[in-house]
Amino acid sequence: MPYSRALLGYALGFVGVVIFGATLPVTRLAVEWLDPWFVTAARAMFAGLLAAAILLVLRRRFPARHLGTLLMIAVFVVFGFPLTMALAMQLVPAAHGGVVLGILPLATAASATLIAGERPSPAFWMWSAIGAAIVVVFALRDSGLTFEIGDLLLLAATVCAAIGYTVSARLARIMPGWEVISWVVVLSLPVTIVATWWLWPAHTAAVPIDAWVALGYLAAFSQFLGFFAWNVGLAIGGISRVGQVQLLQTFVTLIIAALLLGEHIDLATILFAVAVVAVVAMGGRARVGMRNETGTA
Repeated sequence: MPYSRALLGYALGFVGVVIFGATLPVTRLAVEWLDPWFVTAARAMFAGLLAAAILLVLRRRFPARHLGTLLMIAVFVVFGFPLTMALAMQLVPAAHGGVVLGILPLATAASATLIAGERPSPAFWMWSAIGAAIVVVFALRDSGLTFEIGDLLLLAATVCAAIGYTVSARLARIMPGWEVISWVVVLSLPVTIVATWWLWPAHTAAVPIDAWVALGYLAAFSQFLGFFAWNVGLAIGGISRVGQVQLLQTFVTLIIAALLLGEHIDLATILFAVAVVAVVAMGGRARVGMRNETGTA
């Protein structure tokens, strides 16, 4: 692969990681003033309108035969993940959420065993178990050995994202990845438009501009454009190479949480983040095969 092409792939992948890494801190900023249910609906609605405009300009044909799959993705990526994450950001710091969601790459790979026909090696499952244990210890360390509601919401967000990303990736094998997310948010418009109107804040003048800017970021970047950069980066530079850039996402979240929200990042949080990223890296190196029709690799 030419060096310039590989570099472009890494650059686009990094842009995607920065966009996604900022999602938790920006969501926490938004839900300080806006209802999380409204934030979930509005971010998807504005993303859907943007996607609809692009699809119309490019005259893309609606993939009717994939309607069921697109709706399934919407359930998890448009509604499940953003809502549980937004609710969690009312209860726990963004940095805390960044560490818990750091296990997402392993969760996504695990969900692929049920959905995409992949068969991870025993080593992968070992690293997944270690990663899950680290996240559980981190979640319990300040809560008297009981899960807080915020942690349960983050775990639910992880499951939703893992399933949504797996189904999206499977569909992206047969159609462009940017079209997948575009049609997903467009198909969600009948629900998101009504929900946004119904949940619109009664006193918009009381909401500071920072919260509206945060909502705009979530709609344009987190819900839509981030997928463009990430998917194109993977396509240009290769999934195995550029995919490793995702290991930086937890640290991006910690940095932005500190800079944007003034959150204190203690040494324990940093160490847990390093541990999670290291485990994800080792899990990513473990062999993952594909099942054939007889169930063998």
